Amino acid sequence: MYESLELQAWVSFVIFGIILVTTIVFLMVAAIRRLHDIELDWKYSLYLLIPPPINFIGFIYLTFKEGTLGPNKYGPDPRNTDVV
Repeated sequence: MYESLELQAWVSFVIFGIILVTTIVFLMVAAIRRLHDIELDWKYSLYLLIPPPINFIGFIYLTFKEGTLGPNKYGPDPRNTDVV
């Protein structure tokens, strides 16, 4: 009668919940690294948690915004691959 209360449904719910939270954490880490590349603080990544279309616009902005040239206050330029 109540199929959603079966053990199998709860197990899949927990597994997909863990996958969802893990994906969000990895996206936030990538967004914070990108924000540091354009010299913005990590707090701006909280805007990406707002439901669409705000977060979609934020990810598009992070995709096309050029990073700072050379090192900034968050570290060296990640695109600088000069070994010598």
